[in-house]
Amino acid sequence: MEKFNDLVSEIDGYVWGVPLIVMIMFCGLLLTVRIGLLQVRKLGLALKLMFKDEEGGSGEVSGFQALCTALSATVGTGNIVGVATAICAGGPGALFWMEIAAFLGMATKYAEGLLAVKYRRKDKNGAMLGGPFYYIEGGLGEKFKWLGKLFALFGLLAGLMGIGTITQINGITSAANGFFDPESTHTISILGTDYTYITVIAGAVITLLAALIIIGGIKRIATVSEFVVPAMILIYVGSCFIIIFTHLGEIPDAVMQIVKGAFGVKAAAGGAAGFAVMKLSLRSGVARGIFSNEAGLGSAPIAAAAARTSEPVRQGLVTMTGTFIDTIVVCTMTGLSIVMAGSHTKGLEGVAVTTDAFRQGLPFPERISAFMLMCCLAVFAFTTILGWNYYSERCLSYLTGSHKKVTSVYKCVYIAFVFIGPYLTVEAVWNLADIFNGLMALPNIVALLLLSGTVADETKDYFRRMKVEKAA
Repeated sequence: MEKFNDLVSEIDGYVWGVPLIVMIMFCGLLLTVRIGLLQVRKLGLALKLMFKDEEGGSGEVSGFQALCTALSATVGTGNIVGVATAICAGGPGALFWMEIAAFLGMATKYAEGLLAVKYRRKDKNGAMLGGPFYYIEGGLGEKFKWLGKLFALFGLLAGLMGIGTITQINGITSAANGFFDPESTHTISILGTDYTYITVIAGAVITLLAALIIIGGIKRIATVSEFVVPAMILIYVGSCFIIIFTHLGEIPDAVMQIVKGAFGVKAAAGGAAGFAVMKLSLRSGVARGIFSNEAGLGSAPIAAAAARTSEPVRQGLVTMTGTFIDTIVVCTMTGLSIVMAGSHTKGLEGVAVTTDAFRQGLPFPERISAFMLMCCLAVFAFTTILGWNYYSERCLSYLTGSHKKVTSVYKCVYIAFVFIGPYLTVEAVWNLADIFNGLMALPNIVALLLLSGTVADETKDYFRRMKVEKAA
């Protein structure tokens, strides 16, 4: 098993190596140029459109619900654990490069949302289907259909075998067990292995809740996400704001650490050492940033395609706000809290880093601070289960032709994976999820690069029409 884990880890290193990261960043830069810094010029409009439904648009859910469904899959453990991991590996400067990746990623997400609506279609059951597989097929032609199928296969595997099921439920039960029974004193034997009562109970409850929502399909997932995701983001970001505003005097030093770390200034006297620090900081920040907001991976446009709208550009703007919220807001709050508390320098790992920052920074008893973070982590992971179920279902529909029976069986299998998740080892599962995510990104980035001209043309046409309508 150890050899298998080492092999998976090595493959993960190759997939998420410099070439893929450069491709994703270059794609974001190219799109930023072609749409004329739209993520800056039209951010205010995009945030406004989030809450304003389009009259007469066709689709299954509102634009805001589609955004929340996408956010349910992106705002999760990456914002709490991923940021901590990036800062521990690459220093405070990793947060700077995470923001750069997010800035370019907003252009990528905009293009994904736009193309998802432009090339979506209805299946024989009346459901809206869209995403990279359809804009690959519709935008690039039938000869590229194999590329769309490749994306769908990797997306299906990512949702079922890693990021959507086992890792998330395991994260929830581990967090609950760490808070309520950290010494694992109350256990029960299942198939010869001891598990805590908290693990068993939490696993069963989460599976039941997930089943009730997943069986209801996209409309129920979107309805739950519409309320749960904004509420938990507000609570989490609010907690981070409390930490920041109760330690205002420490902000300048934290910002200096982030900027200096980003360019290896402290080690600059060593020449090569300074470059090495900058390289590590850049790689850690960009990789974790992309993993957190999923810009370029092709997951968000699957949800965007279900939005009630007739304007691809409009939904592109709404989809773009997902990266802004996920990384530029939530990840920044997490990173600042960690750097200000110095939690990344204490030899801690993963969620323990963020927990330490919360315990130090919040003006509450440590037990309450830890409980708040546990609740946020649990809810974020739970909504990721819901979001990735929808993504992987759409991938399956593309591969099998939208058969209701096949989809129903898949839902049961997905729920079963959630159920058994707490009792499985996750040592290699995160790396497998990373690999499939990276493999998803390859066909999607190729499509975005080849369709960048279409994105630019659609953008110009939309704003020209809006200008004419205002003048009339």
